[in-house]
Amino acid sequence: MKNSLLFILVFLGFLLNACQQKPKISDQTLLKELSSKRVMLPNGWSLTPIGRSLSLGDLPLNIVLSASKKYAVVVNSGQSTHSLMLIDIQTERILDVAEVPKTWYGLCFGKNDTKVYLSGGNDNQVLSFDIVENKLVKSNAYELGKAWPTKISPTGICVSETQLFVVTKEDNSLYVFDLASRKLLSKTPLNSEAFACLLSKDQKSIYVSLWGASKVLKINTISLKTEAQIETQSHPNAMILDNSGERLFVANANDNSVSVINTKQNEVTETLNTALFANAPIGSTPNALCLSENQEKLFVANADNNCLAVFDVRQPGQSKAAGFVPTGWYPTGVLCVDNKILVCNGKGFASRANPKGPNPLTKRKAQEKGANAEANADEYQYIGSLFKGSLTIMESPTEQQMAVYSTLVYQNCPYSKNKELLADGEKGNPIPRKMGETSPIKYVFYIIKENRTYDQVFGDIKEGNGDESLCIFPEKITPNQHKLAKEFVLLDNFYVDAEVSADGHNWTTAAYANDYVEKTWPTNYGGRGGTYDYEGSRAIAYPKMGFIWDYCQRAGISYRTYGEFTNENHSPLKSLEGHFCKTYRGWDLKYKDVDRCKAWIKEFDELLAKNQVPRFNSLRMGNDHTSGLKMGEFSPMAAVADNDYAVGLFIEHLSHSDIWAESVVFVLEDDAQNGSDHVDAHRSNVLVISPFTKRKTVNHEMYSTAGVLRSIELILGLPAMSQYDAGATSLWKCFTAKANTESYHALAPNVDIFQKNTAYNSGSKKSATFDFSKEDAAPDLALNQIIWEAIKHTKMPAPKHAAFVKIPLKKGDDDD
Repeated sequence: MKNSLLFILVFLGFLLNACQQKPKISDQTLLKELSSKRVMLPNGWSLTPIGRSLSLGDLPLNIVLSASKKYAVVVNSGQSTHSLMLIDIQTERILDVAEVPKTWYGLCFGKNDTKVYLSGGNDNQVLSFDIVENKLVKSNAYELGKAWPTKISPTGICVSETQLFVVTKEDNSLYVFDLASRKLLSKTPLNSEAFACLLSKDQKSIYVSLWGASKVLKINTISLKTEAQIETQSHPNAMILDNSGERLFVANANDNSVSVINTKQNEVTETLNTALFANAPIGSTPNALCLSENQEKLFVANADNNCLAVFDVRQPGQSKAAGFVPTGWYPTGVLCVDNKILVCNGKGFASRANPKGPNPLTKRKAQEKGANAEANADEYQYIGSLFKGSLTIMESPTEQQMAVYSTLVYQNCPYSKNKELLADGEKGNPIPRKMGETSPIKYVFYIIKENRTYDQVFGDIKEGNGDESLCIFPEKITPNQHKLAKEFVLLDNFYVDAEVSADGHNWTTAAYANDYVEKTWPTNYGGRGGTYDYEGSRAIAYPKMGFIWDYCQRAGISYRTYGEFTNENHSPLKSLEGHFCKTYRGWDLKYKDVDRCKAWIKEFDELLAKNQVPRFNSLRMGNDHTSGLKMGEFSPMAAVADNDYAVGLFIEHLSHSDIWAESVVFVLEDDAQNGSDHVDAHRSNVLVISPFTKRKTVNHEMYSTAGVLRSIELILGLPAMSQYDAGATSLWKCFTAKANTESYHALAPNVDIFQKNTAYNSGSKKSATFDFSKEDAAPDLALNQIIWEAIKHTKMPAPKHAAFVKIPLKKGDDDD
């Protein structure tokens, strides 16, 4: 790499200065107008969408342009319906939608406007569509192999005059087909998960981004031999060539960067930092690119910053920051067409409440109308398919507009370098404000449960913002959680950062789910194949710097895990080798949480006697997931009551120990997918239990999963792991400097925790077909219906309101 460290530092400084300039007074009206449309997300970030918009499908992953610039096509690859959409660029209308059984990222036009090629996802094919009178007509398929469970999974595709090139992420190969005959000509191993492929301008070489290997391969299209291996940053994904073909831009999703490759020299000549602040931790997630028509500007979609980063790239080797443009939620694709910019927003423009969540009557009503209830969020509100994508269409911003847009992006972002280094708080509070400050709390216990919303468990607590009609596990079933919330602190405005367990266990242990996790779990959860790779079992799913245990290891903080990312004698993470309890069972719904608690008590007492209790302890207690009505398994009531009793016994034992006066326990759900909530589908329950908790209080402050991790990091003296925890508000307002060491006494269950499902009915028959052997293998939508119907027997009430709406300018936003 030719760049010196000095150049990078100068460049980053320019980026920061350019993007933080305040707009001129004449632009304040525009700023105020756009700010008035601000929408807050449940993770604490905000959106201020600009331009015009079209509604897309579930998780749009890619958008490409025809050679004539007449059409664009979008592929939707979420949890619900997969589809291909045809869009007229001039009229900005959706001309046609073709449903496809399985799709994924790969998408390209043929040599003219009449042919489109599309990855068939885990069906292991590439599909071709003809465009006939503005309609998409399926024509042929190129077969890479038998459908899943055969592990192939085509990702990126591109075509030459005579050949189709396909790369894959499961068998990690490059396939080449004859375009006309559809005959497979060759298969070449790539030795890592591939994301995209792109032909050189002369079509003599093909570039392949190795998603899991931090490099780009340059492969000869005739010999199929690798001509060069070019090192990039972590998770290279989307690529684009400039018109000369001499510069290749590569987005690095796990590294906040774009690598600029000189294709003649086959080396990186620039690394562009796309984050809003220099030296920010991971969390921008650049994952799509386009160049302006005149090749002067590069637009980079930062998925997790909800914006485009813009660079002036006129001078090779001397690119300059030009600012930021706000987008919708999780932008995944971007096109430049004449003076227009088109942006695919993977999750649309807002979060939503889901009061019609696990309600089989609503689903039945939708089916009577002929609707696809799983795919229609208005008829049936499953979180996995609740947030539909959108297309933003805007004119390319002028320099004057860029100042306004950049200001909006910074206002939408709760993260800043200052906040990373100095968190909100108060002097003397047990939650320090920065690394190096001491805390009276020495020991952290972090209990991770499974999938419940606030209303499901705490909807019956009058002091909180609950909807009792949605409460299916009230105080009778969860007496300990209710008692703990009332004796310590009730939080009714807490939101998980995840949608499901796949990304949930990443958010709860790393404050981040990388692009591999976010783009593959919806396919898996939609029953379209794919493996559950999200709890340490596959390196490509890791954040760049690892999980909280890796941070503890590097900082010299003692740590141990019980069931989280482990199962008895095995952990896939090197950092957990020798740091987990072999008698504590991981995911297993046949095994009781109270027995897990007993295993922890036995080891805890042994460690305590030797003064070797680790400072950080993570524990998995996930039986509140339940096994539905599956015959012979614990009933939903028994499973949740068992989970509740285990939490109570844990707190009781800890609170009677010698280290109680120096301890804190955080209890949360990894996600909130298995229920409904009248405020937001991400709202969940969290417990903060410590002698330093402000007892018998109700806290309405907005907090998130990342905020809990931020609290833990500040107590232990760990750095932030991502921009999400660095920008999150710690739970310092739940704490007081004066300790109350009164111990806790667990409440015995009010129901039989050994009760098994014995009734043979429609719910038990459906449950019998579900796979509960691993996390979320059972279809959550159907499982939710069964549990609701078994407990409530009534129709879910209509929506009341949603929490995340337009919010006003903060004081001072319209100054100057």
